[in-house]
Parts: sequence; C-alpha cells; structure tokens
Amino acid sequence: MELHIVAVDKPDDMNVIVGQSHFIKTVEDLHEALVGVGPHLRFGVAFCEASGPRLVRCSGNDDRLVDLATRNAAAVGAGHSFFVFLEDGYPVNVLNTIKQVPEVCGIYCATANPLEIIVVETDLGRGIAGVIDGRPPAGVETSADVAERKSLLRTIGYKL
Repeated sequence: MELHIVAVDKPDDMNVIVGQSHFIKTVEDLHEALVGVGPHLRFGVAFCEASGPRLVRCSGNDDRLVDLATRNAAAVGAGHSFFVFLEDGYPVNVLNTIKQVPEVCGIYCATANPLEIIVVETDLGRGIAGVIDGRPPAGVETSADVAERKSLLRTIGYKL
C-alpha cells in the first residue's frame, strides 16, 4: 500500500465538491441535477470509471470548469470518485441535489479552501482515504466573532 497526497488544482475562490458514486451514468445524472438547480450556475463534472475502459467521464456547461474537473479527477485517479467545480453558485445550493442522485454514495468535501486529497494505492487500484480541507483552527470564537458570523449570514441572505 502506498499513500499519495494530491493537491487539488483550482483558483483560490472556486468551490469544488468531491464525492464517490458507483455507476457509469453518474456524470450524466450529476449534469442533469446541476442544470436543474438554476440557470446561472456554471459547472464542470468529472467521474473516474472503475471498471471496463476505466475512463475519466466528463460533462458540464462551462468548458474551463469541465477541463479543471477532468484534470483533477485524472490526477487523483480513484475509482468511482467524482469532482464538481462550481461558479456562480455555492455548494450549499447544490449539495442536497447532488446527494439525491441515486448513484452518489457520499461526499468527501465541499469547499473553496486549499484542498489535498489523501489517496491510497494498492495492487487493485486507488481510493480516497480522506481530504485535507483548509488550515487548522487559529482559536475559539469570541462573543464578537459570534456576532460577526450571525451578521454575515443575515447580510448574505442565509438567515433571517
């Protein structure tokens, strides 16, 4: 067994969702689900097929994001993993939709943070063991931090 750390290549402010599914039609079903979220969402999806021709399957409505998803999926190379890169939308807007896709087994992360994927490689293939999502905490929030968090959520419309 070998461990590899694969840094996800993405712009600093771009959101990515990394998950695992189980069937070749994942890429089409994720595309259809994301299109249904809203007309302004731009996305690229890539899925690592784990059997048969073992191709990276890709789709999306923005060629640049499709390329980004495809390059990162190929770099990780873990069977049945998928990558969704988003612009003009946020993971909080699409996660439940993605989780409702029948082939989706689970989500490893949804983030705009710097991201590393911990990949395990055996004689059988590669799998995602976990993710490193951003930096460790720098402290515990104070009452002023709580007030700032609550204000931000109301300012951007996620709380009343």
